[in-house]
Amino acid sequence: MSKNVLKDSLNKGETVFGPFCKMQDPAIVEIAALSGFDFVIIDMEHGPYSIESAQNMIRAAEAKGITPVVRVTENSETLILRTLDIGAKCIQVPQICTKADAEKVVKATKFYPNGERGMCRYVRAAEYTNIGPADHFGNANDDVISIIHIEGLEGIENLPEILSVEGIDVIFLGPYDLSQSCGVPGQVNHEKVVNSMKEAVALAKKHGKAVGTFTETPEKAKMWKDIGVQYISYAVDVGLIMNTFKDITGALKSN
Repeated sequence: MSKNVLKDSLNKGETVFGPFCKMQDPAIVEIAALSGFDFVIIDMEHGPYSIESAQNMIRAAEAKGITPVVRVTENSETLILRTLDIGAKCIQVPQICTKADAEKVVKATKFYPNGERGMCRYVRAAEYTNIGPADHFGNANDDVISIIHIEGLEGIENLPEILSVEGIDVIFLGPYDLSQSCGVPGQVNHEKVVNSMKEAVALAKKHGKAVGTFTETPEKAKMWKDIGVQYISYAVDVGLIMNTFKDITGALKSN
């Protein structure tokens, strides 16, 4: 399997950008790659993906040289295992609220001695045994990116303990769910949400952790980049298409 270039970029302190993908057509991944994005997030939590359809999206990403990230539906050892086995090297896990939640992610994403990920060579991640056991089991721990979503005030409050967990690579701050937790649902630019996120970014950076978040405008992306966020998810494929179509039809029908 190819090297995880996204992990190298994050370790170098670079900022990377990529959309969430809910469409199951691999063409959207190819288009994202050709457009210059660094990664795509295959969204199993809010998208209609199966393991099989996610696998084909991963194949498309690898073919075009863009990093595939998979957001799983929940913090499930079995689901994370199956997602890693189909070749995902970047796992996003939603709704992390406690240190125990974060430790569960590491347990599922890492082989011994760092975790208890189930071992099997007869999977796509090991190129169906083309990669020898020493290389597959020996290198996977360093190659896989574990990204955890902090999406509520409980997670924000427990962030100091969560940051102490070894094996977590990116702290992803989810503004929409956080807005709901703050009592201002959907108001992602509300000062309660923004201030909570800024404090979380500062704390995570102090502990040497990369931080990610979701944005919907270039202006907000720049703001978070300037604050120190490296992993920036820019909008969602279906929303980007909708907005573009509406701009075009608006212009056409106004003439």
